[in-house]
Amino acid sequence: MAKMGRPVKTLSEAQVQKVRDLSARLTKKQISDYFGISHVTFLEIEKRQPEVAEAYRKGKVEQIDEVVGHLLDQCRKGNITGIIFYLKTQAQWREEEAEAKEIPALQVVVSNDEPHKAAV
Repeated sequence: MAKMGRPVKTLSEAQVQKVRDLSARLTKKQISDYFGISHVTFLEIEKRQPEVAEAYRKGKVEQIDEVVGHLLDQCRKGNITGIIFYLKTQAQWREEEAEAKEIPALQVVVSNDEPHKAAV
């Protein structure tokens, strides 16, 4: 006798394209919510339909490429914040704390040998 249970969920071509579009701004969990399925079900669909996993990856990569392009434009325009962010994330650049230097002790000598003359 055949095993009865829920039908296997698959995504249509249009839904796969929607995954690609949504992946630019949503996580897999959020995309699962969008389709009204559990996160686990979405992961299972990715295993059964490699085109879903590929659509998700490509959508992410395309968005990252676009954002990095805008960031580089800002760097070329001299945006210091953008330049620092880029260097920290892409070149492992770190701001170094200034090395603390020890200041030699200062000696102050006060003498009362002569009486202080007030201005008249």
